[in-house]
Amino acid sequence: MAEDLLETALAGGGEAAPATPAAPQRPDGVPEKFWDAERGAVRLEALLKSYRELERRLSQRFAPPPEDAPEEEKRRFRRALGVPERPEDYAIEPRHELCGPDPEINARLHAAGFTCAQAQLVYDLAAERLLPLLAEAAQALETERALDRLRAHFGGEERFRRVAAQLSAWGKANLPASAFEALASTYEGVLALQSMMEKGEPALAREAEGGDAPDEAALRALMRDPRYWRTREPEFVRRVTEGFRRLVGGGA
Repeated sequence: MAEDLLETALAGGGEAAPATPAAPQRPDGVPEKFWDAERGAVRLEALLKSYRELERRLSQRFAPPPEDAPEEEKRRFRRALGVPERPEDYAIEPRHELCGPDPEINARLHAAGFTCAQAQLVYDLAAERLLPLLAEAAQALETERALDRLRAHFGGEERFRRVAAQLSAWGKANLPASAFEALASTYEGVLALQSMMEKGEPALAREAEGGDAPDEAALRALMRDPRYWRTREPEFVRRVTEGFRRLVGGGA
């Protein structure tokens, strides 16, 4: 018997009609103003417009004010960057006594808009990079001055070269290496070497003996003192030179 299609349909038989899919829900994190509920999609044009506006405001906020801007606006901008109110407000921690804070330098840094961290970096770099260069330059200048004095003392370049060769050979043969290097590095030390060589002293081994000899480490520490290598204070230099003479047995 043929099935009554109409009755079957009314009774709910057969295939069901496809259900209408639910509209996509707004994802978490997407503001409502950027969501098109009818289409179930992000409003890209609105999102891009908002982004461009935000970018414009940020660029205006962090751009330096023009020259004709009110002073308060300029001060507010500098404060936002971390620039102190006055040059005196820089809290510099010197890494070396020769690179301490300087009022004139601080004033120039402040006028250029340096923050506290940037100003500190300037002083740190001076201590790290500039001081070694100055020390090398000072040492080179002192060496050239000492050579000029020795040339004059020995009667000219040629005679000094001959004497220098003799002193170098004698010193290396008779003195500990550290003592010879110390004496050969100064005008007074070279004259001490000449005196010791002419007197035939010291007749000693490479190791200094006796409890009365100065401590070599202490003498090397004195050589690192600025009074020895920079200002060349005569009494201080003499003290170091005589100390090495006693160390190697040359007498007081």
